[in-house]
Amino acid sequence: MCLNHRNRRERIEPVALQTDQPIRVGLLGAGTVGSQTARLIVDQSEELALRIGRPLELTGVACLDPAEVTVPWIDKALLTTDTMAVATSNDIVIELIGGTGAAYTFVKAALEKGASVVTANKALLAKYGPELYELAEKNNADIYFEAAVGGAIPILRPLRESLAGDQVEHMLGIVNGTTNYILDEMTTKGLDFDVALRQAQEKGYAEADPTGDIEGYDAANKAAILATLGFHTKVGIDDVTVEGITHIDAADIAAAKAEHKVIKLLAVVGRTEEGVSARVYPALISDEHPLASVRGSFNAIFLHAKYADDLMFYGRGAGGAPTASAVVGDVVTEARHIAQGTRGPAIRMYNDFPIAPLDAAKAAFAVRFVILDSPGVLAKVASVFAAHGVSINGVNQDLKPTQVAPGYDGERQQLRIVTHLTDETTLRATIDDVLKLDCVIGEPSIVRVLD
Repeated sequence: MCLNHRNRRERIEPVALQTDQPIRVGLLGAGTVGSQTARLIVDQSEELALRIGRPLELTGVACLDPAEVTVPWIDKALLTTDTMAVATSNDIVIELIGGTGAAYTFVKAALEKGASVVTANKALLAKYGPELYELAEKNNADIYFEAAVGGAIPILRPLRESLAGDQVEHMLGIVNGTTNYILDEMTTKGLDFDVALRQAQEKGYAEADPTGDIEGYDAANKAAILATLGFHTKVGIDDVTVEGITHIDAADIAAAKAEHKVIKLLAVVGRTEEGVSARVYPALISDEHPLASVRGSFNAIFLHAKYADDLMFYGRGAGGAPTASAVVGDVVTEARHIAQGTRGPAIRMYNDFPIAPLDAAKAAFAVRFVILDSPGVLAKVASVFAAHGVSINGVNQDLKPTQVAPGYDGERQQLRIVTHLTDETTLRATIDDVLKLDCVIGEPSIVRVLD
């Protein structure tokens, strides 16, 4: 063969499909994510068929009111209110209904029929995940749910497959875009919490009822999923301790800035000698930490594995199109398995680790009290900390004073104490006793300091 012929660039013809028999796909839910998922499947049908080796056929779209579905890429003939029929008559069932009631019924029915399931439902998996994983394996089916944590960020597949030869030791991340947006606006623009929340709602980041986001419940669902996959043990939503961000105010943000830190709502999971812990809480982190630069509604997950060391996954954590991208990615993965007559890796809970008690891990805490400013207040508070064996690392009284207390000649001041490492149980007992002092008013703000 001559050199010119060897180097000549030739046109590569597309690979022929393995068979023309379509893989049947049923979609449950036609809301924001559901409609975008249908769009990707329909608009990319030719290319997806080439990637899979067989065509995908969207056979039905179940929804509560077909008349409300007006997007042009969903054929009106596919719309139905018979959700169970769609769930039990397809090769792949995409569940985008949400919640843990009807969604559980339909996903279970699909798996029992031997259909594989793709879902973005974090609440469902946090409550019923291990049961559904076992049911999928029993019925020779697969269940994929990349979009359930971090939207478009690929994190669950790496846990299931890429890191299968390693040992995950801990994960922490920003997994709720609404709270990250609110805290970022408070930090960068000086907005009050209520103003930042209202702005998040106007932009569509927060629901009309934002409780699930701002109280940390959404992040808690994701923490349960991460812990279950990362440590191959059953961790449910009831095993996750949760704190939200509703108590974070401008004074907390200002104190963080003064220390070159930012406040982020984190989902933190880890394994210790006492067991597995899964927690959600606001934390002070150095502005040099990789998570500190995660702005707006973006998500990021920081993972440490025994051999791979530190890994970080970053990207859009929510939104119709980004989430749909992750959903369709799972559909293509499972469709390839079907086309090749194989299955994906099973999710096995072969460990039975206990849930670590609250005082298993130690941390530093920043506690901000409102006090009646008078001589000896600091000494009284410090003596309570000393009595409980909680060492004080720093004190700040140079904070913006609050309003004048009725019947008191002085002003209400803010006293911020940063502790050395202590366990949460001891800290809570210490704070309870501090609040018994006549010079301390109202509930304190408590924020962990992340090392």
